[in-house]
Amino acid sequence: MKYRIILFALGLLPVISNAQWQERGGTFDLVHLERHQFKLNLISPGFTYELGLFKNQSVSANVGLGLATYQEGYAFGLALNNRYRYYHNFNRRERLDKNTSGNSGNYIAAAQTIFFSQLRIATNIEAPKDFNLGFFGMVYGIQRTYDKGFNFNLELGAGYYRGDGVPSGYGPLINFTFGWVATKRKSKEPVFD
Repeated sequence: MKYRIILFALGLLPVISNAQWQERGGTFDLVHLERHQFKLNLISPGFTYELGLFKNQSVSANVGLGLATYQEGYAFGLALNNRYRYYHNFNRRERLDKNTSGNSGNYIAAAQTIFFSQLRIATNIEAPKDFNLGFFGMVYGIQRTYDKGFNFNLELGAGYYRGDGVPSGYGPLINFTFGWVATKRKSKEPVFD
């Protein structure tokens, strides 16, 4: 079932990416946000795709190494991270003449992470081999993209770890990625409406 959901979500990406949106003015005002941003993660091998939806809201999906840690123990391996981000400081950064290119800003996000049993590297949770974990919670994130395309993203949060084959519980989420943005970024010049 989880593979069907993943395949369905990946199948929708071409449909979503071909949507005709306005970058300035109108309902889908993307003055600061990148419409599409694809990043190759270097420290935690993987990739991130972020889709700008509205003036300061985006959705992102990330595949890479992740660590789940909660009351029952830890699990380390390949994880799928999904976020619905609300950037809250683009206007302030622009007023201070700081970079907003490449979605450089601070955000609050609804977070979901799935840790797959088939791709797990290590764990100390006492359970059958084929257990899965899902994280559902909130995170606060900081993302910065620099002139040459290098990008870092740091997230801190907490939420509920839902176990499939293991007990569930509450715990923190810390996520750090460092990578390179492979898509063209908007100009750093200020936008005046």
